[in-house]
Amino acid sequence: MTWKFPNIDPIAISLGPIDIRWYALAYLAGFLLGWKLVVYLAGLDKGHKRAITTMQLDDFLPWAVVGVILGGRIGYILFYQFGTYMHDPLAMFRIWEGGMSFHGGAAGMIIAMIIYAMLQKMQVLRLTDLICCAVPIGLFFGRLANFINGELYGRVTTSAIGMVFPHGGPEPRHPSQLYEAFLEGFVLTGIMILLAHNSKVRNMPGILSAVFLTGYALSRITVEFFREPDEQIGYIAGMFTMGQILCLPMLLGALVTVIWAVKHREPKNVTG
Repeated sequence: MTWKFPNIDPIAISLGPIDIRWYALAYLAGFLLGWKLVVYLAGLDKGHKRAITTMQLDDFLPWAVVGVILGGRIGYILFYQFGTYMHDPLAMFRIWEGGMSFHGGAAGMIIAMIIYAMLQKMQVLRLTDLICCAVPIGLFFGRLANFINGELYGRVTTSAIGMVFPHGGPEPRHPSQLYEAFLEGFVLTGIMILLAHNSKVRNMPGILSAVFLTGYALSRITVEFFREPDEQIGYIAGMFTMGQILCLPMLLGALVTVIWAVKHREPKNVTG
C-alpha cells in the first residue's frame, strides 16, 4: 500500500499572464510570519541596554530578503549546478524556475546580518539569535512547497509510507520533504520559541543561534539518508550527499558559537 500523491497544481493563482506559484507564497508566508515572531521575541528584552528595536528589525527586512534570495541562488549555482549555468549564464536569473540552496541562503543571511549589525552598532549575535528563531518557519513552508512541486523526493522504499511522485518513476518513494518540514520546521520552531522565552538563554547571545545550527544540521543529515541525492552529483565518497557535507561546517560553527556565548554571557536584567 502506498500513499497517493495529491497532485496539487504548483501554480496557486493565475492573474492573466502572471502565475503565482505556491513556492513564492511559501517564501512570502515564511518572511511575514517569521517577522511577526522576531518582533514579538525582541519585545521580551525591552529595557535591556542592548535590546534590538522594532524599527531596527523593520529596517533589516530588505537586507534579509536580499541575503536569502541572492545567497540561496548563488549557493545553488556553486554547489549543485555550476556546469549547467556556465553553459547558460542567463538561466541564473530565472529564479521562478526554481533552484535555491538553503546553505547558500544561510550564508547570504549571515553576511547581511553582520554588515547590518556593524552599521547599526548592535551586537551581531543578538540579531542572529532573533533571526534564527524565525528561520524554521520559512523552512516549514518551503518544504511543503517542495512537496507540492513533487521535487526533492526521497529514495525508493517498500514501507507503507511510500508515495509515487510524478517525476520520480513508478516506484514508491519516501516523502522526504514532509520529513524535513516536520523536523526542520515544526519541531525546530517549537524548540527555538521555548528556549527564547528563557531569560538565561537570552542573556547568552549566540546560544539560540547555535541551537538552530545544530538542530537544522542534525535534521538535514538524518533526512538525507531517506532523500534521493541530486542526480547531477550523486553520492560523495559512496554514501554521503552534498546536503550532508554542507551541514558539517554548521555543526562546527555551532560549537564555536556556544564556546563564545558561555565565555561572554551577560549579567541578568542589564538595563540602560
